[in-house]
Amino acid sequence: MAMAAVAAVSSSSLCSSGKRLRSISHRPSSSRFLATTVTPSSHRLQIFRLRPTRNSFLVGSGSGDGGFGSGNSGGGGGGGGGDEGSSGKNRTEAILALAEIGRSADSLPADFAAAVDAGRIPGEIVYRLANLEKSPIFRWLLQFGGFKERLLADDLFLAKVAMECGVGIFTKTAAEWERRRENFMKELDFVFADVVMAIIADFMLVWLPAPTVSLRPPLAVTAGRIAKFFYGCPDNAFQVALSGTSYSFLQRIGAIVRNGAKLFVVGTSASLVGTGVTNALIKARKLLDKDFAVEAEEVPLVETSIAYGVYMAVSSNLRYQIVAGVVEQRILEPLLHNQKLLLSALCFAVRTGNTFLGSLLWVDYARWVGVQKIRE
Repeated sequence: MAMAAVAAVSSSSLCSSGKRLRSISHRPSSSRFLATTVTPSSHRLQIFRLRPTRNSFLVGSGSGDGGFGSGNSGGGGGGGGGDEGSSGKNRTEAILALAEIGRSADSLPADFAAAVDAGRIPGEIVYRLANLEKSPIFRWLLQFGGFKERLLADDLFLAKVAMECGVGIFTKTAAEWERRRENFMKELDFVFADVVMAIIADFMLVWLPAPTVSLRPPLAVTAGRIAKFFYGCPDNAFQVALSGTSYSFLQRIGAIVRNGAKLFVVGTSASLVGTGVTNALIKARKLLDKDFAVEAEEVPLVETSIAYGVYMAVSSNLRYQIVAGVVEQRILEPLLHNQKLLLSALCFAVRTGNTFLGSLLWVDYARWVGVQKIRE
């Protein structure tokens, strides 16, 4: 039987509670649902058409307990801006999406519900959350804010982490062989250090430049100007802004600077570990091979670590931001949105080539700055 929904809401009770209520119920009359919105300030009625999903359910209310009220669109999505019209459009899309999948506000994670209420989440992200929650692995990862923000922006994020870390050891070793050739065995300690540093850094090279859907709460009013500026910067300088959010050119530059600073710390720390292991191996080999003791020198710990930190902050930072924000999100994803297998294969090829190129550039850079010397 054809079904329809006609919402009946008491505007006087809404005014007294200071809430905006969106509800859906139905009785037989037609093939579509009608959802209503009553705003207490104007008693204005808005009607949206939905496909039938279930008999009767409440989409949300502005009671402050996870429902969707009038909310504010500003303050906190990490975006550089957006207007009230776009925020309202996002909020409407999200509510319609929730109605279609049969979800209530209370069933959403608190940070996600707050972002929907603020008009920062369009309907497509609501659908993506629902799809991700079907997998036990993704459902578990969505409990962690960093993974949630990245998976909502890119459902292949976890696959890209596996690609980067899984093939990293092979591409790094191949690149070392390409650059060192006949000196490969003589410089095996350098090779080992480079591979260790690369594997430690690979995860962060995927994590930091990955596009995100920001679910962060608003900053405190007392936050400083620098903190507010970087808070509004995207995680990837080239990422596509969601509807209702925009980033200025300066904010996109800020994303490069912020990620560069983080990668400098990651690179320096990774190098301290890798170089420390290398020096330990050199000392052990000297005890066993007297000839090696004459020709081998320990790798300069501080100089190498700083050099690798700079390399990560500049070369790796720019290359991975371009791969994630331009090649994958702006080129491959729009073309192959419904062909996940082919999209994954092309992302794998692009990231493998980028990792190999990075290894080649590091060997040349290390020799150029003098932290690694060619052994005759």
